[in-house]
Amino acid sequence: MTTTRSVVIIYIMKAVKLISTRIIYSESAFAELVLWHLPESLVGCSHEFKYRLAYVVCGECVLRYDNESGKGDHRHFHGKESVYKFTTPEQLVKDFQNDIERWNNENPDS
Repeated sequence: MTTTRSVVIIYIMKAVKLISTRIIYSESAFAELVLWHLPESLVGCSHEFKYRLAYVVCGECVLRYDNESGKGDHRHFHGKESVYKFTTPEQLVKDFQNDIERWNNENPDS
């Protein structure tokens, strides 16, 4: 009887933070962007990113893009939540910035 030995190498990849920044727009408004690359997709997502992008005005979050395990990609805008179609991190940031501009145009006195 012979004994064989096997060697198993397990690679554990941790989440990698790609973006973590705060952008100041005025004394009363800022955006916070956080984006990670994950080792695998969250439940409900078809990509390997976890993110939260928020625009805060006068202490209130008026716009947010995020994804939660089981809930998937979505956005909060004008008090409503809707599905967001994630394509790339670059497009996510672009869409978020476009919505900030839209919110500021629709709410010039804030």
